Amino acid sequence: MLTIIAFLVAIALLIAVHEYGHYRIAVACGVRVLRFSVGFGRPLFRRMGRPDSSGHQTEFVVGLFPVGGYVRMLDEREAAVEASAQSFAFNRQPLRSRFAIVAAGPLANLLLAVALYAGVNWVGVEEPAARLSRPSPESVAGRSTLAGGETVFRGAFENEELEPIASFEGLRWLLARAVLDGHSVVLEVGDGLSGVRRQVVLPLSELAGVDADAELFRRIGIQRPYSEPLIGDVSPGGAAARDGLLPSDRILKVGNESIVDAQHLRDLIRANNGVAVPWLVQRQGREVTVVVKPDSRSEGGRMVGKIGALVGTSPAMVTVRSGFFEGLHKAVAKTWEVGDLTVRMIGRMLIGEASLRNLSGPLTIADYAGKSASMGLTQYLVFLALISVSLGVLNLLPLPVLDGGHLMYYLWEFLTGRPVSEPWLERFQRAGVGVLLLMMSLALFNDLTRLFG
Repeated sequence: MLTIIAFLVAIALLIAVHEYGHYRIAVACGVRVLRFSVGFGRPLFRRMGRPDSSGHQTEFVVGLFPVGGYVRMLDEREAAVEASAQSFAFNRQPLRSRFAIVAAGPLANLLLAVALYAGVNWVGVEEPAARLSRPSPESVAGRSTLAGGETVFRGAFENEELEPIASFEGLRWLLARAVLDGHSVVLEVGDGLSGVRRQVVLPLSELAGVDADAELFRRIGIQRPYSEPLIGDVSPGGAAARDGLLPSDRILKVGNESIVDAQHLRDLIRANNGVAVPWLVQRQGREVTVVVKPDSRSEGGRMVGKIGALVGTSPAMVTVRSGFFEGLHKAVAKTWEVGDLTVRMIGRMLIGEASLRNLSGPLTIADYAGKSASMGLTQYLVFLALISVSLGVLNLLPLPVLDGGHLMYYLWEFLTGRPVSEPWLERFQRAGVGVLLLMMSLALFNDLTRLFG
């Protein structure tokens, strides 16, 4: 239920803001707006706005299906317009006004993202601290000097000035941008004990061309924040209960291998399926040895070890908060970075350098909406900001049925001095609808594949 509510709220808000951008600028340019609708289908809510100077009232509607919206303006191309009202028609407006009205929708989404990011920056958000778990040996980080347990203090692209890393999410964002740009990354890390800091270079440029998907951070070797190697709840009948492990046990060694963190322990459990191995355990201030034989379970077509217990603790959290001007500056920068990343990812998909599997549809968005809402208001606001940027950028794509397509028509009109002819407009519309339906079908297929495998 939370997922459905969070998704509907997100969609309704983002659509309303987008259409309000069109509406507000249209009114400012003297265009008569007939209807402002959020959603399609049978109206659930209808209200007439206040009369303007000419006595006209805009109809505000909430439709049954909240999957889109529109602003219907007076336009001679759609219906006959009385001579006395022709000056209020959209098609009669100068080119600059039509351009501004169409561009206002995506711009409103981008401004909403700035406002949301700024609000989160001012209030503060709880995020995992930038402390690293043990990287897998075959990953980029695993081939460096990183062993796990280090705290990342600063980072940057190679040959650039190091900047503070406030949280694990900030670190992941830096790494994702580095892969997409083909840069290596320099991290300043410390073990948290000696206070000594050192710099580590991650040659992420070797991952250029790799899909920015769930597997990306596995290849980098920085997947999850540090978690203490503690045993949590133990299930009756599992290997942990059978072999004598207790809640709050700290695992020091498995066989002859010292345990760095919970992820390291999970990897060894999965690898040691069906094999009895002595574990060195710290329990109530003393060390004991327990022989553990993980049960073998099938997972993804292969056998892995399971012990029937929670492994690890919640990561340490930090509050990331900024002052007014710093928070606003960060919000603008974040919106630009997300938009830029979206554009470049789309470009890479078009030229075949990134998989079309990166396209996401409504099911994935709904899933993330529910997950972010369950994590708290600030995380939900960050999610809304991300989707708002994506909506703004996608609407600027030069597809005829999107705002970006109309802007391309106006660009043609500006360069040639004449509008696109009606026959060509009709052809472009049909082609745009076809491309959009193809993209939506592919995104929905990707959603179903991710969720149901």
